[in-house]
Amino acid sequence: MVLEDHPEITNFSIIDDTNEAISIIKGVKLDIVLIDINLRNISDEDGLLLAKRILTDIPETKVVILTGHDLPVYKMEAKKIGARGFVNKNIEPNDLIKILMNINNGNTYFPDDEVLIEELTDSEKDVLQKLCNGYKRKDIAAMLYISERTVSNHIQCIFNKLKVNSAIEAITKGIQLGYVKPQ
Repeated sequence: MVLEDHPEITNFSIIDDTNEAISIIKGVKLDIVLIDINLRNISDEDGLLLAKRILTDIPETKVVILTGHDLPVYKMEAKKIGARGFVNKNIEPNDLIKILMNINNGNTYFPDDEVLIEELTDSEKDVLQKLCNGYKRKDIAAMLYISERTVSNHIQCIFNKLKVNSAIEAITKGIQLGYVKPQ
């Protein structure tokens, strides 16, 4: 993509120090801030946490998540924190420009919203991650200082929310949705 081909883009900047992002955004009038979820090379925090910090400090900012991590859980989190869009990096440049222009005109962009899964609680995510790591219910209960019955209740809620019937299915779907990281 050549910026000269897009007269609607008058300024384009890259911020490579996330600690300075808020002061830079405050100092320059930006129409849209694009943030990648994976900031591993420049920050200890991920893009969603940075977006949340920006939107907390400068709520009128139009934040769009542009990422290769196109997972429903990330999309849900982006919506929850107030991002205006969630775009996969594999998009054609001209399509990205159209989406950004629509967002700049007050719209939002969250494709595939029909895939709605009830969000897991933090406790359920923790239990699911421990299942993924190979721990048994008894071990999970001891690690979380809860009863085995409570662990079983969490697991049943996870099954219901993810619409699965086994721990293997829950782990697989949890990985696909971004709730857990495989070990």
